[in-house]
Amino acid sequence: MKALAKSMSRLRSRYTDVPLAWGQFAAPPHPPRQTGERRVGARPIIAFGAAALAGAILTIAADGSAAADNTVVKRFSSGTTHNSVGIVDAAEDAPQDGPQAIYAADDGGLYLLDQVNGRILRFDARTPGAPVQSLELPEYMRPTDIVVRRGSVYVWDGAPRAPSPTGRDDAPVRGLTQTRSTEPPDDFTLSAFAQMGSQPLDSPADLLGERTRAIPATRKPARQFIASRGRGSITADVTIGDKLDSAQVEVREQASNTEIAKLRLRVRDRIGVVEFLEIDNSGRMFVLTENIPNSSKRAAAAFVVRFSPQGVQESIYDIPLQESVALSRRFIAISPDGDVYFLRSRKSEVDVVGVGSRNVRSTAVIDNPSIPRLADKETRIAGNGPVAAVRPLTRQQVVQTAFGFEGLQWRLAPANYGPDPDTMCTGFNRIRRPGYLSGKLNQEVRGVPYCWGCHGSLNQFRIRIANGTLAGNVCTHNDPRTDVAGVDCSAFVSAAWGLANHFTTAAIPAITTELANAWDLQPGDALNKAGTHVMLFLRFTPDRKVEVMESSTGGCNGRVCRNVYPLASLLARGFKPVRFNALQDQTVVAAAAFNDDKSAGNKGALHSPPARPPAQAGEGERAEPRVRHHKKHR
Repeated sequence: MKALAKSMSRLRSRYTDVPLAWGQFAAPPHPPRQTGERRVGARPIIAFGAAALAGAILTIAADGSAAADNTVVKRFSSGTTHNSVGIVDAAEDAPQDGPQAIYAADDGGLYLLDQVNGRILRFDARTPGAPVQSLELPEYMRPTDIVVRRGSVYVWDGAPRAPSPTGRDDAPVRGLTQTRSTEPPDDFTLSAFAQMGSQPLDSPADLLGERTRAIPATRKPARQFIASRGRGSITADVTIGDKLDSAQVEVREQASNTEIAKLRLRVRDRIGVVEFLEIDNSGRMFVLTENIPNSSKRAAAAFVVRFSPQGVQESIYDIPLQESVALSRRFIAISPDGDVYFLRSRKSEVDVVGVGSRNVRSTAVIDNPSIPRLADKETRIAGNGPVAAVRPLTRQQVVQTAFGFEGLQWRLAPANYGPDPDTMCTGFNRIRRPGYLSGKLNQEVRGVPYCWGCHGSLNQFRIRIANGTLAGNVCTHNDPRTDVAGVDCSAFVSAAWGLANHFTTAAIPAITTELANAWDLQPGDALNKAGTHVMLFLRFTPDRKVEVMESSTGGCNGRVCRNVYPLASLLARGFKPVRFNALQDQTVVAAAAFNDDKSAGNKGALHSPPARPPAQAGEGERAEPRVRHHKKHR
């Protein structure tokens, strides 16, 4: 125990009272610190007990330095009080749903998106016992991400929204309402959302073009916009190295275009996302990146890399993605003083974790020694299993079917909407109706709803809805219901693959082959976590994230939708890249466009492929950096 304590680097304890730059969400005054109070930081923690030692994470880096322990700074139980969060029970093919995002504001306060309870919780990690403020979201708003900038709270609800607060600044409960006078999000807010994949998606016509299937061969700089705490408005141009294992980030002040630093990153295998997160009050720079191996024998990992004000790599924060039960959208927050927080979900509680760091050499290759190497028997790639299709299947057919489920537009009649409350599914976390249908009675809605245990083709769903069947079911308290229409995650993938039977996530390994290299994923393949969730793979985006189609309660608010995720956030949590054995091995999907104003599943929704494929990135274009407002990849 003494040797462990000696080898561990303590979290930093430097905290200063940062004057509020805005007053809308001012928290109650902090009580005075007590002698021996634990703080999060890099200096030694005064109060240190056996419980902290038991929960410590110890790793030895390649240069012999030790990693600091991670500390739980705030724990929320499952419930509806101010010190609890909404957690929807998990079940087979129904992943746990809970808080989706965390964000650190300019004054150091943390904002937690409590999606299930329809609110945002504000608290101070420096004083965990202080009161928590609740900001109640409008009933019609079901966001999946949050950004706080210049006194405004922005949420992502299919697009950026900026609800304004009501009530006293120091009230324990305040309301949030959408107003026309709210300042629209700027490029910095849009870029902040896009760090974790909350971004406007390309049109299906663009996505299905032959030359937009994967990361472009040319790697021009991608521009990111950051409203930093330490240097104000800056831009970061990210260029990926020729060997795909490194990146250069050129950081400049936006107004003067003065260079601040050139940061260099190198990972052991292949680099994933590179997102410039923050410059703290001390001038230190923080970048999120991933190491995605070319072999499943090595685990994927995500890191926050800290650079000195001079641009020298000095510390690594290993993000403990594998410790989370549920998939969250924004799982990292950086405070103005440079503290790194991680949103970790448990079965019945959610932790806000202060992430410890390990010192590294300025030229060290980034790797995560805390993740053990997997034994050969644990990484054996399955051979061909039974083929469960009666005809050859092309990738284009798979993707077209998937867009049919996502783009279906239909009218939500009273019989489909159902009563309030549904007596077969009542109580906390026992709602039946998917969130995206709430308040949409007698309106046109888009997408087939999530329904736990339900399955069927697109035409079967249409028929059942026309006959007055209830739409969707996100309640996992009872056995799957037969009086509801929709698809769960595996039923959607089964339908996209043309299967007449429903293969659950636990059965999918029997009809698929696991890919040895996640970078080999092609349109129509899948990312599967047996017993939990499955996503249909569409493409790698130009910024090296993965675009998927899924039927999900959390990320899609209870329907079939497209989403973008950092790849390591999926692989590190146990998702396996798989290929359906009956799928023809086509490298690209032929171009096909879908009319966004019509159901993609209706006849006539398909358009003819363009006569000439889109120009490849770099053809006929100037060589200036590709601007990444994260609005759309050019």
